Formats: sequence, C-alpha cells, structure tokens
Amino acid sequence: MNARHETHSLGAPALYEQVAERLRSRIYAHELAPGAWVDEQAIATEYGISRTPLREALKVLASEGLVTLKPRRGCYVTELSEQDLDEIFPVMALLEGRCAHEATRKASADDLKRLADIHADLERHAAANDPDHFFEANQQFHDALQELAGNRWLGQLIEETRKFIKLTRRDSLNLAGRLRQSLAEHRKILAAVQQRDPDGAARCMHEHILSGRAALAKLHTSR
Repeated sequence: MNARHETHSLGAPALYEQVAERLRSRIYAHELAPGAWVDEQAIATEYGISRTPLREALKVLASEGLVTLKPRRGCYVTELSEQDLDEIFPVMALLEGRCAHEATRKASADDLKRLADIHADLERHAAANDPDHFFEANQQFHDALQELAGNRWLGQLIEETRKFIKLTRRDSLNLAGRLRQSLAEHRKILAAVQQRDPDGAARCMHEHILSGRAALAKLHTSR
C-alpha cells in the first residue's frame, strides 16, 4: 500500500489582515495623518467590504499602537506627543547603535559591497533632492544592518519601536538641509563599518538617530 501524504498549504491572508496592511501603509505614508479621524463608513465603501473586517483590522492596528479606539467617538490615527518622541528616539538610538555594532563585527566583503550599493542610492536620491526615494533607501540601509547583525531579539525590539518612529520619521527630511545632513551621517556610519570599527559604527548610528529627533523638533517649532 502506498502511504498517503497529506499536504498543508497556507491560505491567503484573512480579509481583515489585508485591510490592516493597506491601512498600515496609508498611515505610514500619512495619507491617514496623525490625529486624523478614521471614517469607517467611507473606507468600507472604498474597499467594497462590510464594517466587520474593517473593525477587526482596526483592532489589529490598535494593538500595534498605530490607532486609538475611543468609546463613542470612533477611531483615530495615533499622534505622538513631544514627550513620546523624546522617550522613543533615545531607545531607538540605543537599539540601532547596538545593531550597527554587531553588523560591523559580522559583515563580509560582499556585505560591505551591498551596503555601499545602497548608500550609492542614498547619494543619488539626495542629489536629486528626492526625499521619498531617499527615505526608502534609508530604510533599506537600516534593514541591511539589522539583517547583518543577525540578532533576532534585537531585531524584534527594533521592529516594534520602528512602528512608531515611522509615524514621523519621513517628516524630518522636509526640514531645510536635513536630507544633506542625513546623507553625511550615513557616510560616517558606512565608513565606520568599512573600517571594521564596531564602536565607531555604534556611535555614528546613535548620533544619527538622535539627529533625526532634533530635526523633528526644529520642524515642529517652525510650524
């Protein structure tokens, strides 16, 4: 007798998970701005779905801290206070600084080339004064270091914290001179990694993250 082999295939994400991902992307892109009321009826109509999967999606985003569900008032996109930012950025600076340290110790010659290639994209987007594509390349650079560090516990903490940083980080690139400043900071990080200087890479990354916070503070003051 031939043995029967059962196959277990993974199905497509549930509808509410797909909706959560679309809303998450819109929040990060500021199509749904910080502090904005989420019009459930309008979104349900736009997506051609009932309110049930939408509300399940909003519960997911609320558990992630990206939206706030207020009784009898509805759902609002999370808006971080200045105190929130003052508390989050130093934590992120410590985490990403450690990530840069570990990545520098483990990076191979091929890894260094990959980082240099991503940095070349940063240079190109900065020259074109293109903050949106610069932001994307910036994310790739940080993700690459996180991957090279190979520390899943550190990675989980960074991902959790980054959800909140992403609510505001793109904004800082709109401050006059910040894009060029960010590029210069990335040059220092890359140089330290290439020179196999873990402490230097950690220090440059730490300063880079806190510099982003300072840029946001200036941007908010100028408004």
